Amino acid sequence: MKYINFLGIGILFGLVMTKSEAISWFRIQEMFMFHSFHMYGIIGMAVVSGAGIHLLLKRSRSKNFEGDAIVFQEKPKTYKASLLGGTIFGLGWALTGACPGPLYVLFGHGYLIVGLTIVSAILGALCYGYFRSKLPH
Repeated sequence: MKYINFLGIGILFGLVMTKSEAISWFRIQEMFMFHSFHMYGIIGMAVVSGAGIHLLLKRSRSKNFEGDAIVFQEKPKTYKASLLGGTIFGLGWALTGACPGPLYVLFGHGYLIVGLTIVSAILGALCYGYFRSKLPH
Protein backbone atom coordinates (compact mmCIF):
# COMPACT_ATOMS: atom_id res chain seq x y z
CA MET A 1 0.00 0.00 0.00
CA LYS A 2 2.96 2.33 0.57
CA TYR A 3 3.77 2.19 -3.16
CA ILE A 4 0.39 3.60 -4.26
CA ASN A 5 2.13 6.95 -4.92
CA PHE A 6 4.24 5.26 -7.61
CA LEU A 7 1.11 3.93 -9.30
CA GLY A 8 -0.37 7.43 -9.35
CA ILE A 9 2.84 8.92 -10.76
CA GLY A 10 2.94 6.18 -13.41
CA ILE A 11 -0.64 6.87 -14.45
CA LEU A 12 0.08 10.61 -14.61
CA PHE A 13 3.23 9.90 -16.66
CA GLY A 14 1.20 7.79 -19.09
CA LEU A 15 -1.42 10.50 -19.48
CA VAL A 16 1.20 13.19 -20.12
CA MET A 17 3.05 11.00 -22.65
CA THR A 18 -0.20 10.21 -24.47
CA LYS A 19 -1.64 13.72 -24.54
CA SER A 20 1.66 15.31 -25.58
CA GLU A 21 1.97 12.74 -28.41
CA ALA A 22 5.44 11.78 -27.16
CA ILE A 23 4.57 8.10 -27.73
CA SER A 24 3.90 8.66 -31.44
CA TRP A 25 6.51 7.14 -33.74
CA PHE A 26 5.53 9.82 -36.27
CA ARG A 27 6.52 12.60 -33.84
CA ILE A 28 9.81 10.82 -33.11
CA GLN A 29 10.48 10.43 -36.84
CA GLU A 30 9.77 14.14 -37.32
CA MET A 31 12.30 14.94 -34.60
CA PHE A 32 15.08 12.79 -36.06
CA MET A 33 14.49 14.31 -39.50
CA PHE A 34 14.46 17.87 -38.05
CA HIS A 35 10.97 18.51 -39.46
CA SER A 36 9.30 19.62 -36.23
CA PHE A 37 10.16 21.30 -32.92
CA HIS A 38 7.44 19.35 -31.04
CA MET A 39 9.62 16.67 -29.44
CA TYR A 40 12.52 19.05 -28.81
CA GLY A 41 10.11 21.22 -26.82
CA ILE A 42 8.96 18.23 -24.75
CA ILE A 43 12.53 17.07 -24.12
CA GLY A 44 13.63 20.62 -23.28
CA MET A 45 10.82 20.96 -20.73
CA ALA A 46 11.80 17.60 -19.22
CA VAL A 47 15.43 18.73 -18.87
CA VAL A 48 14.42 22.03 -17.24
CA SER A 49 11.94 20.28 -14.93
CA GLY A 50 14.48 17.59 -14.01
CA ALA A 51 17.15 20.19 -13.24
CA GLY A 52 14.70 22.14 -11.09
CA ILE A 53 13.59 19.06 -9.17
CA HIS A 54 17.24 18.00 -8.74
CA LEU A 55 18.11 21.42 -7.31
CA LEU A 56 15.05 21.38 -5.05
CA LEU A 57 15.94 17.93 -3.70
CA LYS A 58 19.53 18.99 -3.14
CA ARG A 59 18.64 22.16 -1.24
CA SER A 60 15.76 20.75 0.83
CA ARG A 61 17.74 17.77 2.16
CA SER A 62 14.86 15.47 1.24
CA LYS A 63 14.56 11.85 2.31
CA ASN A 64 13.58 8.82 0.28
CA PHE A 65 10.61 6.56 1.05
CA GLU A 66 12.66 4.55 3.55
CA GLY A 67 13.57 7.72 5.46
CA ASP A 68 17.22 7.81 4.36
CA ALA A 69 18.76 11.09 3.25
CA ILE A 70 19.08 11.52 -0.52
CA VAL A 71 22.80 11.87 -1.20
CA PHE A 72 24.18 13.37 -4.41
CA GLN A 73 27.68 12.21 -5.23
CA GLU A 74 29.92 14.24 -7.49
CA LYS A 75 31.25 12.14 -10.33
CA PRO A 76 34.16 12.93 -12.61
CA LYS A 77 33.17 14.15 -16.06
CA THR A 78 33.80 11.50 -18.69
CA TYR A 79 32.71 12.64 -22.10
CA LYS A 80 33.82 9.41 -23.76
CA ALA A 81 31.29 7.40 -21.73
CA SER A 82 28.55 9.94 -22.41
CA LEU A 83 29.21 9.85 -26.15
CA LEU A 84 29.22 6.06 -26.26
CA GLY A 85 26.12 5.70 -24.11
CA GLY A 86 24.27 8.49 -25.88
CA THR A 87 25.03 6.98 -29.27
CA ILE A 88 23.76 3.55 -28.25
CA PHE A 89 20.68 5.10 -26.64
CA GLY A 90 19.96 7.25 -29.72
CA LEU A 91 20.35 4.32 -32.10
CA GLY A 92 17.94 2.25 -30.05
CA TRP A 93 15.52 5.14 -29.92
CA ALA A 94 15.70 5.68 -33.69
CA LEU A 95 15.34 1.96 -34.47
CA THR A 96 12.39 1.30 -32.15
CA GLY A 97 10.64 4.66 -32.47
CA ALA A 98 10.40 5.07 -28.70
CA CYS A 99 12.62 5.79 -25.73
CA PRO A 100 12.31 3.60 -22.61
CA GLY A 101 9.61 5.54 -20.71
CA PRO A 102 6.99 5.62 -23.46
CA LEU A 103 7.55 1.91 -24.17
CA TYR A 104 5.54 1.06 -21.07
CA VAL A 105 2.84 3.55 -22.05
CA LEU A 106 2.60 1.97 -25.51
CA PHE A 107 2.39 -1.48 -23.91
CA GLY A 108 -0.39 -0.21 -21.67
CA HIS A 109 -2.21 1.07 -24.76
CA GLY A 110 -2.28 -2.50 -26.05
CA TYR A 111 0.64 -2.48 -28.48
CA LEU A 112 1.89 -5.82 -27.20
CA ILE A 113 4.71 -6.07 -29.77
CA VAL A 114 6.45 -3.37 -27.73
CA GLY A 115 6.96 -6.10 -25.12
CA LEU A 116 9.77 -7.41 -27.33
CA THR A 117 11.48 -4.02 -27.16
CA ILE A 118 11.00 -3.88 -23.38
CA VAL A 119 12.57 -7.33 -23.00
CA SER A 120 15.45 -6.23 -25.27
CA ALA A 121 15.96 -3.09 -23.15
CA ILE A 122 16.06 -5.18 -19.98
CA LEU A 123 18.58 -7.56 -21.59
CA GLY A 124 20.66 -4.53 -22.61
CA ALA A 125 20.63 -3.27 -19.03
CA LEU A 126 21.72 -6.71 -17.79
CA CYS A 127 24.55 -6.75 -20.37
CA TYR A 128 25.62 -3.32 -19.14
CA GLY A 129 25.70 -4.64 -15.58
CA TYR A 130 27.83 -7.58 -16.67
CA PHE A 131 30.31 -5.47 -18.70
CA ARG A 132 30.21 -2.38 -16.44
CA SER A 133 33.71 -2.84 -15.06
CA LYS A 134 35.17 -2.95 -18.59
CA LEU A 135 33.36 0.18 -19.85
CA PRO A 136 34.60 3.79 -19.56
CA HIS A 137 33.05 5.68 -16.65
